[in-house]
Amino acid sequence: QLKTPRRVIELARRPLVMGVINATPDSFSDGGTITCEEEGLRQAMKMLGEGADILDVGGESSRPGAEPVPLREELRRVVPLIRRIARETGIPVSIDTTKAEVARQAIDAGAEIINDITALRGDGRMARVAATAGVPVILMHMRGSPSTMQKGHLAYASVIGEIRDFLEDRIEKASSSGIQTDNVVIDPGIGFGKTVDDNLRLLRHLGEFKALGRPICVGVSRKHFTGKITGVARPADRIEGTAAAVTAAVLNGASIIRVHDVGAMKRVAAMADAIRRVR
Repeated sequence: QLKTPRRVIELARRPLVMGVINATPDSFSDGGTITCEEEGLRQAMKMLGEGADILDVGGESSRPGAEPVPLREELRRVVPLIRRIARETGIPVSIDTTKAEVARQAIDAGAEIINDITALRGDGRMARVAATAGVPVILMHMRGSPSTMQKGHLAYASVIGEIRDFLEDRIEKASSSGIQTDNVVIDPGIGFGKTVDDNLRLLRHLGEFKALGRPICVGVSRKHFTGKITGVARPADRIEGTAAAVTAAVLNGASIIRVHDVGAMKRVAAMADAIRRVR
């Protein structure tokens, strides 16, 4: 279970589907799709109708090479939209941000989860915001920053071991900062400072992260490595590769899958979960 100030989110019955809402002009997959509050709300309603369990709203792209967005602009992109989604849908909303002030204002507007790709390292005030608000946090592994993560030497001595140690340290940091350990979700950060083979290894051995005792969130939707393997250049066309990666993630223990194509991946996750659970 994850406990927000408004509800209890059950994780044990089936994998949850987190729909991605990018209020950005430059996200790798769907940048520029949402240019105003009404378009964001329409996408939220569509994803809700397709069976999304959580909506993850972000106002700053984390694609490789992305540059930071000024605080005021990120607030403008996400806070009014989150307020509308929370008020008009009732679905749990996650704020995808690295800035504590964005997280704080998003929570005031109705967000119930913080999704921090820096795992509390990007802004020293983030842990305090999460602890004070009593909201769950998703802590992700990333080497470097979005602008640098795919540059230079990407080799790991042991990609599973290094990421497991990193996430264990971040769980301890969250706990020592006053965040309830039961409200921590971990994310190995597929596509963030990893090679194609690294991403495949993470999916193949995802179950090893269960030793940390926390639910696992996985984001593989439309990512470059799925296109590289399947030969599909356009992100929106990478649905088959995404489906295979989602299947692998669910079979190996993912509790939350973060996706763009909610309806299709909801069905894929249901099938994979049925295979995983059969005796």
